[in-house]
Amino acid sequence: MRQIISWTLGLMLGATVGALLVALLVPASRHEINARLKAHYQQSLEAGRRASEQRRRELEAELARIQGRAPEQPPALPASKKRRLL
Repeated sequence: MRQIISWTLGLMLGATVGALLVALLVPASRHEINARLKAHYQQSLEAGRRASEQRRRELEAELARIQGRAPEQPPALPASKKRRLL
């Protein structure tokens, strides 16, 4: 039991020291890092939405094929959304 506690404390101390060193030695400001993280998050979120929409269309087409009917055409996206999806 003593070894587990010692290991856990060592892990927490190491993580804390590592985080402090990164915060002190990183060449970018906190605001730059936050901006990069937000941009990356938004790009990832948008990519997920595009993949989800594409998969939904594929599944709807497959369902239509199985049911023996023509797949429905999705409504056209407004130009503003088309640009955002690209």
